[in-house]
Amino acid sequence: MRTQITSAGMAELHQVLADHHRYWGERDLRPLHLRALVQEFGETCLVARAEDGIHGYILGFVTPTGTGYVHLIATRDDARGTGLGRSLYAAFADAAQRQGALRLKAITSLGNTGSIAFHRSLGFDAQTVDDYNGPGQAMVVFRRALPFDAVQPRAMP
Repeated sequence: MRTQITSAGMAELHQVLADHHRYWGERDLRPLHLRALVQEFGETCLVARAEDGIHGYILGFVTPTGTGYVHLIATRDDARGTGLGRSLYAAFADAAQRQGALRLKAITSLGNTGSIAFHRSLGFDAQTVDDYNGPGQAMVVFRRALPFDAVQPRAMP
């Protein structure tokens, strides 16, 4: 089934939130789906839509210092393993570069081994940063230079 990656609007955000469990399972990450990101940074908030709905999305923005920051990326339960996450990152990287981004950044929790493996497969360096999310709240911080297609995917461990 063919998907098309386009900018996200509020209707798409509402649809993603209505189908939240299809993207995140039992984890309730709805509070992280900030409406301001879609309203203010629409060019870097993207959805992958097919005939049967939104298969995945990425929400992010470009900082004044040239970092394309990915706040959330998710694929629907029936679209995992199809390369859609990689396609969403490539589309985000293109949009971020058009806005002057020189690098990409994302974060995840220490226990999110799937996210860590995924980001490493995309050529990101991963570093554990103590107190990143507050005292005693270490996070894994991912960084990589642009352009996105400059690095071939690494084999997943």
